[in-house]
Amino acid sequence: MKFHRKHSWQSCGWRRTEIAAAPAPKPNNWKRILPGLLISLVALAVLLYLAEPRRLLAALKLADYRLVLAGAGLMLIWLVVRSIYWRTLLQEKATLTQVFFAINEGYLLNNVLPFRLGEIGRALILSYKANLSFLFVFSTILIERALDVAISAGLILITVPFVVGASWAGEAALISGGIVLLGLGLLYLMARNRNKLITLFEKLSQRWTILNKVGSHHLTAFFSGLEVLTDLRRFLRAISWGLLNWVVAIVQYYVILRAFFPEGKLLWAVFALGAAALGVAAPSSPGAVGVYELAVVGALSLLKVDPAEALAFALTAHLIQYLTTTILGTIGLFRDGLSLTSVFQKARSIPLIES
Repeated sequence: MKFHRKHSWQSCGWRRTEIAAAPAPKPNNWKRILPGLLISLVALAVLLYLAEPRRLLAALKLADYRLVLAGAGLMLIWLVVRSIYWRTLLQEKATLTQVFFAINEGYLLNNVLPFRLGEIGRALILSYKANLSFLFVFSTILIERALDVAISAGLILITVPFVVGASWAGEAALISGGIVLLGLGLLYLMARNRNKLITLFEKLSQRWTILNKVGSHHLTAFFSGLEVLTDLRRFLRAISWGLLNWVVAIVQYYVILRAFFPEGKLLWAVFALGAAALGVAAPSSPGAVGVYELAVVGALSLLKVDPAEALAFALTAHLIQYLTTTILGTIGLFRDGLSLTSVFQKARSIPLIES
């Protein structure tokens, strides 16, 4: 089934020389980002209350930065494995280089822009770079994210019995995992019954003209991205790469943790990583500033770790992620002749369908 279409930057209004300044935010935009900003501000206030600034600075000074640099190197390995993981879900319809830079461009968008447009942005960028349908690419991102939440919930469930007084984390993980499994089950049923659903959609579109704007070909493209769920061999390969990706993340977390806590245990890294992954799902400012740190500090505090030292670790781990993806994402935009403004405007305007 073909769904590839040729695209050009010019036809989409993306001029390769565009370096326009970001437009001034509209009043309604500020209302949309205000809840996330408030959550981040509250998280930062709580962190400042829990962690003494002097102890925080002392922890940062005493850290073993050789291990921090090793953690930065593992971040690069994580991104490569992540790219192979996503490329498998994409059924190898894009090159590894295209996928690698699209991922980092998406993370860059999440780092510096509101509305969490990074996922839409990387789907949009890869669809034009690899001549793929936007909805095909976006459907694979939905699967990727669902698997990530399931794995992070699993990490909490595995470690929570060893964490005293953290019963709430187990309940949160069970709820998150249950929702994700239901979502994956729904996507699987949609993929298995795509022909029936397309036929039903065509019948309904004859009654409601608003559905004609979507078009059954868009639905076909979306279902094509879900085909990986019905291909057991490919799906198991994707899950294997996804699990390896999380193994690399755990090792990276553990290495950076040992930079601040020479006596640190692997349990700490696994539990903190699971908490951070679930914590950043909450709406917040760009880059999940404050929310990420609070999730990590909260998890480590349950393990009787000093909040100031835990915050030093969280800030360092977050900064490595932020700087690495920002640098690589900027390189990707430069290679593609794009600007943040152009991607931001296209991502905001796209109604999750192609014209």
